[in-house]
Amino acid sequence: MAAPIIPDPDDPSHYQWGSAPDAVAPVRSSASLGRRVLRWAGKIALTGLLCSVGSVALLRFIDPPMWSWRIERAMFPPAKITQVRHEWVDLASISKELQLAVIAAEDQRFADHNGFDMNAISAAFKHNQRSERVRGASTLSQQTAKNLFMWSDRSFLRKGLEAWFTLLMELGWDKARILEVYLNIVEFGPGIYGAEAAARTYFGKPASRLTRYESSLLAAVLPNPWRYRIKPPSPYVQKRSVWIRRQMGQLGQITLNRVHQAD
Repeated sequence: MAAPIIPDPDDPSHYQWGSAPDAVAPVRSSASLGRRVLRWAGKIALTGLLCSVGSVALLRFIDPPMWSWRIERAMFPPAKITQVRHEWVDLASISKELQLAVIAAEDQRFADHNGFDMNAISAAFKHNQRSERVRGASTLSQQTAKNLFMWSDRSFLRKGLEAWFTLLMELGWDKARILEVYLNIVEFGPGIYGAEAAARTYFGKPASRLTRYESSLLAAVLPNPWRYRIKPPSPYVQKRSVWIRRQMGQLGQITLNRVHQAD
């Protein structure tokens, strides 16, 4: 009986050429998966880009029936809300006193910047390095983008998306439209959204008839409308409203004229 032939491991003639593709199959599979992931990521990014641009372009002409901040408040209210009040009005139907009061309180360079106040950002950065109390530097444009499209956490993702929507609004809207949307969706108290609802709730009159004093009180609660009260005004609101009226006097009507003329 012949002895079995033991193949020489160094002899390539004993190996079938068809075995080579099996050895590299996992590499090819991984590369294919990577390409599929990249394609899907690209499609998602393109869809998000088109949706964001389209949404901002549409809201240049159509008043939003709902916005993210109001939805989040309805889902996760800091306290019980008994009634939600909101009525959309054109900017021409909102007292110029309130328009100026909000600019004086929140963003005095609103007519000048392109959505981001670099001076305020630099000042806030220096202040926050020295103090435990954090100071913000969000412009009215950024606040409008946040209220319309964003959620409330402080992640880098949210801030990045907020900056993107701010840029889109500054490119596609004029300053008057940004101010109009802001004044119609900003929260002035628990369940009270917009200037018209705030004016009727707190002062029993339309927003077009608000006085300088009343407007300064409304603007004074904007940092935290759930914490600060308007009627009767808390000591903080009284003090801040005095400061706001002083700033309004310094800014003057010329500031509003520049906002309404800025395209």
